[in-house]
Amino acid sequence: MTVLILTCEADVTADMVVTHLHASATPVVRLDPADLTEGAALSGEYVHGAFRGHLSAGGRLVSIGGLRSVWVRRPGTAATRAAQPSDWLTEEASQALYGMLRSSGARWMNHPDAARRARHKPWQLRVAQRSGLPVPATLITTFPQAAREFSERYPDLVVKPVSGAHPQDPPRAVPTSRVAPDADFAAVAFGPTLLQRRIAKRADIRLTVVGERMLAARKAVAVDADPDEVDVRFAALSGPWHPVEVPPRVAEAVRTYVGNAELAYGAFDFAEDADGTWWFLECNQSGQFGFVEAETGQPIARTIAEWLARPALGPDARVDGADGEVA
Repeated sequence: MTVLILTCEADVTADMVVTHLHASATPVVRLDPADLTEGAALSGEYVHGAFRGHLSAGGRLVSIGGLRSVWVRRPGTAATRAAQPSDWLTEEASQALYGMLRSSGARWMNHPDAARRARHKPWQLRVAQRSGLPVPATLITTFPQAAREFSERYPDLVVKPVSGAHPQDPPRAVPTSRVAPDADFAAVAFGPTLLQRRIAKRADIRLTVVGERMLAARKAVAVDADPDEVDVRFAALSGPWHPVEVPPRVAEAVRTYVGNAELAYGAFDFAEDADGTWWFLECNQSGQFGFVEAETGQPIARTIAEWLARPALGPDARVDGADGEVA
């Protein structure tokens, strides 16, 4: 049976996993939905109570019923590289592709419905609270007065985007920034603003969850680091990542989180304070892991490949939680 990877062409992170799949002699096909209907094709037949479907990509023809798993990594928007692209063609191609894949018994990393829901940061914060993870005091608002009152209760704040990267081409990362003590919150009225109590952190934590396995890495904050540089991605003084054990209480809460979110993969970001508490910041359902593996040697790509290479569930099975148990 075959592993299907839905991602863009220039995804070197996916290449790391493909290398391990090839090493284990696991058949793999890579498809970018953007290539429909030029470099990729599909067909599905629903006859006599049965479904038969096929995908063609990169000179390979694969049966949808013969898929063991689907890794929704970083796929392009369907049919955007077609000869005559249009919003209508994108919707038609997307409905056809993902609708047929839902007809298979393949295991998902992550299921499109779960992935779409998991991208919503406000939803993440509530799931984290309910799962038992410490969450910094947070306000998302378009009311300037609410922002002012929140800043009075929590004088040391950061501001970050609600949605993540700015939707330009290519996407631009918007850094988390510290809010000035004399900030004027009038502009809050023009768009939802996420304010959060700043955690005086001694380290950043990246916890990569693959099925039931957790691989955590820690980057200590430099003693002479600028306190206004709160985003580890843009810090001028930045040390290496090192492997670290996951505290049992955090591990239990994270298992609850991924179970409730129905995720098979998640990249969690935490801020570790002076007391050693891991404060939940976010969970990226398709977060990068290559930089962590390169610095720590943690076998993240191999772990993903092993998860994808497991047997399919079958057309009538469903997955409960992140460990792939069949119900």
